[in-house]
Amino acid sequence: MTLRAVLFDAYGTLFDVHSVALLADQLFPGRGDALSQAWRDKQIEYTRLVSMAGTERYRPFWALTRAALQFTAARLGLALTPAQEDRLMNEYRHLSAFPENREVLAELKRRGVPAGILSNGDPEMLEVAVKSAGFGEFFGHVISVHSARRFKTDPAAYALGPAALDLPARDILFVSSNGWDAIGATWHGYTTLWVNRSGGPLEQLDTPPTHTGRSLRDVLPLVGRAAA
Repeated sequence: MTLRAVLFDAYGTLFDVHSVALLADQLFPGRGDALSQAWRDKQIEYTRLVSMAGTERYRPFWALTRAALQFTAARLGLALTPAQEDRLMNEYRHLSAFPENREVLAELKRRGVPAGILSNGDPEMLEVAVKSAGFGEFFGHVISVHSARRFKTDPAAYALGPAALDLPARDILFVSSNGWDAIGATWHGYTTLWVNRSGGPLEQLDTPPTHTGRSLRDVLPLVGRAAA
């Protein structure tokens, strides 16, 4: 099979969602990791809740991220002030990129392989994150689920990728470090790479991703130069 393009998940795959833990620990000493982990879990839970409830309940990813932070602080018994909330949300706009990303993205560009992002993030969030990381030159498409008003793993979210690239899903390598996301993309028909950075177990849903790796570098053996 010739893979003709690569789509990356953004949050957790290109950008380290837990890089906020450093600031969180400065604000709440000894609680930074707990806040970061629980915040991320609640954020994803909220995307699933609003997707299951229908498009009329849709709220942008930025709004859900803030709501998840507020809930998490309350759940952990942290007295989160409005100023602290704004600092943490601003930190989320400028998440650190994983260290190997630039070399991998540059190599894809050198090979002429079209690369893009398909993310739960709303357009403004993604624009800031990509610009902050200096990745703008590498992506021909930055696709937000905002236009579908559904979050991954809803099929309407994954359908945005083939439509934007004008390619069958099987000809696109979808790359995610979120196991549930890799499974959802596999269900949709993408060729998938789960970047299992933490060495965690496979989701027990009887659908393995097409490929599994440990870093973004594992993209490169799967794609050659762009097909004519």
